[in-house]
Amino acid sequence: MALKEQIIENHNGFLESLRHRFLDEKRKEALRKFENLGFPTKKDEEYKYTNLKEITEKAYNFFPKENHNITKEQLDELHLGEENFDWITFVNGKLHKELSKVSIENVEFLSFNYALNDEKHREVFDMYFNTIASKDSAFTNLNEAYCKYGFFLKVPKNVVIERPIHIFYISQNQEENTFYNTRNLLIVEEGAKVEIIESHHNFDNTYVLTNSVTEIFTYSNAKADWHKLQNDNDTSYLIDSTFARQEKDSLTTVNTFSFGGKLVRNNLDFIHNGSNINSFMNGITIIGKDQLVDHHTAVHHNFPNCESYQNYKGIFDGKSHGVFNGKVFVDKIAQKTNAYQQNNNVLLSEGAIIDTKPQLEIFADDVKCSHGCTVGQLNEDAMFYLRARGISKKEAQALLLYAFANDAMQNIDIEPLKQKISKLLAEKLEVDIEF
Repeated sequence: MALKEQIIENHNGFLESLRHRFLDEKRKEALRKFENLGFPTKKDEEYKYTNLKEITEKAYNFFPKENHNITKEQLDELHLGEENFDWITFVNGKLHKELSKVSIENVEFLSFNYALNDEKHREVFDMYFNTIASKDSAFTNLNEAYCKYGFFLKVPKNVVIERPIHIFYISQNQEENTFYNTRNLLIVEEGAKVEIIESHHNFDNTYVLTNSVTEIFTYSNAKADWHKLQNDNDTSYLIDSTFARQEKDSLTTVNTFSFGGKLVRNNLDFIHNGSNINSFMNGITIIGKDQLVDHHTAVHHNFPNCESYQNYKGIFDGKSHGVFNGKVFVDKIAQKTNAYQQNNNVLLSEGAIIDTKPQLEIFADDVKCSHGCTVGQLNEDAMFYLRARGISKKEAQALLLYAFANDAMQNIDIEPLKQKISKLLAEKLEVDIEF
């Protein structure tokens, strides 16, 4: 049975397993929208270069087994050496306090499922839940119909969370292919600050499909950083949709580091709802074999005097496939907009492919906007320079690729995360680099 039919058939059983009845009608309506839309195909412009057939023709279990035998040693390998961090660990969809470390105070932090069942958070959910997520996407509608796993975090006015929070989503002991619909809701009130790191890990040989939707609300003079570390195994599929709405004088960053996973699709949508807003999007992709990573970004400049910065670097080997589709929309009242968008790529083999399409739609006349992309191979003169100084071809290539990707990490102010990304870069490039 194809995935679409499985989704429709399992929905009533899913609703019966939940206690948050107030969302039943919204979930049913979302399922109807998904049924009408269906999964996107290569005939859809937004998925022209990304074939989802491999995902949608598999059978999945919609009710993952909760039991696990995750060891401390296995978890330690996933950490970044972040003794001073907080971390939240979800295993098979369930939050495990005994595997987590939470020292944050003066904030509201709940598992998404618990927050849905908590009456005092009903008003918050009515105000925020699914208000900026796309209503026209099959995957966001599917997520609304099935969402249960994930977290809710509200940082009150002027509260600064000093320690980054690492969110682990782990799947283990699943005998069948498993389907997770993860939902995250982050609210950062006026003058507040928080940094999140998110990573997904499949410990089984069975396939895992994760359809994740995140909504971020950053209020005036607030700062929210979200770092996505995508380094899962070859039996993992990830569809990640992140929506960020910013109020005046706010700063929001989403960094996406894609190294692992069989197929990864990142949808990133920034909405400006005030002036003097800064938005940053950076990405590094290094893949090989037959992996596919697709970045689709959009920034909606709706007010004057705002800035957005997009810098995506890709390195592709084997028969891997990269996609970048970046859009910047500048409304007619959004004068003094400064928008930068760049996608640079290196192909290391004849079988590797990159499809890149940066786009601007500008309706204002007093703006500074630029976009561009490059696709090529390593500079032969630079290679010759390094080889002439006794550096092997393999090491010379790795050093040049490391330097090529490195500037996309410059705005990471979490030193253990920067070190982890550097080490992953070195591992993927198969070279020893001192940090």
